[in-house]
Amino acid sequence: MAITKTSRVALTGNDAVAEALRQVNPDVAAIYPITPQTEMMMKFADFYADGLVDTELVCTESEHSAMSATVGASAAGARAITATSSAGMALMWEILYVAASCRLPIVMPLVNRALSAPLNIHCDHSDSMGARDAGWIQLFSEGAQEAYDNCIQAFRIAENRDVLTPTMITLDGFILSHTMESLEVLPDADVKKFVGEYKPDNYLLDRKNPLTMGPLDLPPHYFEHKRQQVEGLDNSFKIIEEIGREYAEITGRHYGLFEEYRMDGAEVAIIVLGSTAGTAKETVDYMRDSGAKVGLIKLRVFRPFPFTALKAALGAVKVVGVMDRSIAFGAEGGPLWLEIRSALYGENKPILNFIYGLGGRDISNEQIGGLFERLLEVAKTGKAGELRNFVGLREPVA
Repeated sequence: MAITKTSRVALTGNDAVAEALRQVNPDVAAIYPITPQTEMMMKFADFYADGLVDTELVCTESEHSAMSATVGASAAGARAITATSSAGMALMWEILYVAASCRLPIVMPLVNRALSAPLNIHCDHSDSMGARDAGWIQLFSEGAQEAYDNCIQAFRIAENRDVLTPTMITLDGFILSHTMESLEVLPDADVKKFVGEYKPDNYLLDRKNPLTMGPLDLPPHYFEHKRQQVEGLDNSFKIIEEIGREYAEITGRHYGLFEEYRMDGAEVAIIVLGSTAGTAKETVDYMRDSGAKVGLIKLRVFRPFPFTALKAALGAVKVVGVMDRSIAFGAEGGPLWLEIRSALYGENKPILNFIYGLGGRDISNEQIGGLFERLLEVAKTGKAGELRNFVGLREPVA
């Protein structure tokens, strides 16, 4: 398949995802505003008002209602979406599990924002990490281009018959959602062809084949249904990679489970999620030019977690650093670090955790360079020191 002709445009992350949603033209969108997601669905509402989509737009009274309406629409056989951030997704908490447990292929952009208290409207990953065990696929985005591309691919992933699992696309609040970037946008016809028509096998409004969704599920059957959810997530590894390769055929941009950046010959490596990957890549380039054997893995798929593939990618690395933009309170380290340590169980290599950027605090090339220097020193001396480290934390006032 030949690479299609694209248009280069300047869009914010919010507008880029809204554009992808316009091109997909879902059947139902249940929406409710919350910073910094608000502009995304406002833009989609503009498309609706201008007649550019024939989506049924449902303005709800809360995020709990938005997800409830999305679940109802999806269960009825519609291609359904919603979007949210932070406390908005926290209010959806109960219904996130309903969506996953009913195997509804909902697509939801999540603009990452810190959770209260204190009140903070800027980026960290505490919202998506809080939902990491809700049964959803989670795709992280480095920039507006990847957020746009992830959104288009998410429909194919979620709706695959072997997967049938709701999927969230994350993009960092303000850092991506409100920052304008240059990106390539596919023609509408190519997006529609790639995504295809949604034709569910089972839905509530099929009168010829009646069924029940989400009934009382007592001990004789509940366990088996949970196991089926696990299988859907496990199946998604193959589907995510297949769809990523197919998407590359028309765009030239390939997406897998993660991106290995200058990992050839690397003695130490950092693993990161989201927009920080761009800054970290610059740091890797600078240090490589200085002779340091450093590398980077940008994780795209956090759920399901690619344990086997990551273990192989990190096989030759002596020391691993994991950057977490959230805290797993009461645990030994952050959420991403806990997963990496589990994946590398038995590998006998130091795995250091760097918690950074909470509430939108910036991180610089110099700070990331300092993390690499720390890892290189551990590789040289074999002395890891503290495993959990806080980066950019101000000293307490006396």
